[in-house]
Order: sequence, then C-alpha cells, then structure tokens
Amino acid sequence: MSKKRNKEGFKDNLIKRSKEAKKVRKIVSIIILSILVIFMISVTAGFLYIQSALKPVDPSSDENIHVEIPLGSSTSTIANILEKNGIIKNAIIYQFYIKFNNESDFQAGNYTFSPSMTLNEITQALKTGKVMEEPLYSITIPEGLNIEEIAEIYAEHLHFTKKEFIDVVNDKGYVEELVDRFPILPDVILENDEIKMPLEGYLFAATYDYYEKEPSIKSIIEKMLSQTQEVVSPYLDRIKEKELTIHEALTLASLVEKEAAKKEQRKTIAGVFYNRLEKGMRLQTDPTVAYAVGEHLETTLNKHLETESPYNTYQITGLPIGPIANFSKSSLEAVINPEETDYIFFLHDNEGNIHYAETNEEHNKNRAKYLD
Repeated sequence: MSKKRNKEGFKDNLIKRSKEAKKVRKIVSIIILSILVIFMISVTAGFLYIQSALKPVDPSSDENIHVEIPLGSSTSTIANILEKNGIIKNAIIYQFYIKFNNESDFQAGNYTFSPSMTLNEITQALKTGKVMEEPLYSITIPEGLNIEEIAEIYAEHLHFTKKEFIDVVNDKGYVEELVDRFPILPDVILENDEIKMPLEGYLFAATYDYYEKEPSIKSIIEKMLSQTQEVVSPYLDRIKEKELTIHEALTLASLVEKEAAKKEQRKTIAGVFYNRLEKGMRLQTDPTVAYAVGEHLETTLNKHLETESPYNTYQITGLPIGPIANFSKSSLEAVINPEETDYIFFLHDNEGNIHYAETNEEHNKNRAKYLD
C-alpha cells in the first residue's frame, strides 16, 4: 500500500513539475517576445527620428536667425550652437552627417541662417564662410499652377529658360532617380505614358529662398519635392483610410484647388466630387478640359468638352490619370475630410460665389438665375 502511495506521489510531483515548467517556458516566451517587440519599436522610432533630423527644421519658415561661430570652434561646438538656435534639429546627428560626408574646414564668423535651410546648405555656408544676411532670391510659387506655369516663374527670376526647366522635369532617367529617393512619388508616374508630365502636381506651392547665385534646376525640383513630402507625410494613414492612393489623393486635391477660389469652399466641393464618383457620374470639371486642351480657357466651349484625353472628365468616368496642378494643404485636407452633403452639382457665378444643387433641375434653375 505504501509503495502504491509513493508511486502516486511521485507521479503527482512529475505532473506538477511539468505544469510549472510549461508556465516558466510560457513566461520566458512572453518576455522574449516583449523584448523583441520593444526592440523593433525602438529601431523604427530611431530610424524615423534620424530621418526627421536630417530635414530642415521648418521648410516653410522665412525667419532669419543670427548666429556667431567663435574662432577655433570644433564641429561639436558648432553643431550645439546650431541646435540651440533652432537651425538644426539634433547636434549629434548633424555631427554624424558631417563625418559621413567628410566635411571640414568650417569658418568662424557671424552668420544669418534660416530654419528652412537644408543641412547641405548650412554646411556649404560654414565651409565658405558665407554670411547669408538675406537670400539672393525669394520666389513664390502660388497654389493651383501647373509645371509650365511654375517654369515660367522660375525663368523670370533665375538664369535658365522655361524650356530648360521642363526638359529636366521630364527627363525620364532623372525622374526614375527621384522616384527611388522620394517615397511620395509613385511608380505610376513612370509607367503610364499618357501622363503629360510625371511630376505634375508634386511640386508644392510655397515661397522658396535660394542663397546661390545660380541654383541648379535639379536642386530647385528636389527642394519642392521635399516640401511636398513634408506636407503629405502626416496624412498618409488618413489617405489610406479613404481608400485612395497618394496619386489619387493629390489628383483629387488638384481638382479641388482649381475649382475653389476660397478655402471655405473646398470641403464642400470635395464632397460633391465624392458624391459623383460614388454614383458613377462623370466629374465634368472644366479645369480638366483646359489641361487636356493644353491652354488657359476663358470660356469652355462644346468643342473643348469633346477633346479626347485621359484628363478630360467630360469624356472619362472617374479621376483623371494624374494631377492637373499643384495643391494647397487645405485642398488636401478637404479631400481627406470632405463635407458630407447630398449635392451633386455646383456652379460659379460671376462674383466668385458657388451655388450647389442636389438635382439637375435645381442645377438648371441656378444656371438660369446666376449665369443667363
């Protein structure tokens, strides 16, 4: 009897130890998994932080900040001075940037920097001892312009022609490089041969300062793309929630931009476009006709509406194959967060007001009242 109890007791101990061992293994597995998750989150956060620290503090800033670099300052001292004055985001990362690019021989002196400057612009200024009191050029690119119009503005102020700018913008090899470097640029701009200009809609509207006497066309394009990247990146998740690609979101934003003269009109217009898309109706927006024709139209005539083009929304159903102009931040926000209405029509009167309608009958009444 005693032997039997001993066997049963031994068996119970084995079962108990086995359960304890399983618990220990489970706890260890949870701990290891938690450590791995924390590690991956830390690596991702670190990468995003470094990526952010390599960008200008505020690309849209026009503030001038005076900085003194004392004689004999080390790169560490210079980096700390720049961070303290809000010229760069992180002194340590800037030191790694300097080392990685093998930069040295910084000059002492009194400088005027801007938070909108890139690390390369800051570094080149420090190497040459160039005191940047004011930018040599300050060029404003308004919202709602296409690339040809942007090229005209730059050609008026800088050393190159409109044609030279457009040639660089349309250089397929160069655009391929940009697609690899800028996540904001989709492959479709290279894959679809019907797209007029691959970078159309991706050159952001802003005021850009240039400190070189003859800035290269490529540096201008990349400065504008960086600004677009900066503006769009915070909205990527919300664009995905709307079941849009970046390309589709910017295309729709360009239509809203061209149709809305005032900021407060944009969310309603975006809502109208969504309503028409959901009903399978053509968008029938005149700015796409002008882009398809390739010229500014004071009046859109029936012959213009008949233009066959993947941009002409009187001829196609859905969105054009790409943006027709650059966009403002408020137009992008309107696309992401449109006003919910039952409107499916709108028209502009001669005073810049917009009149909406839920039915074609109401739309025709508005047309007779405000246009005829």
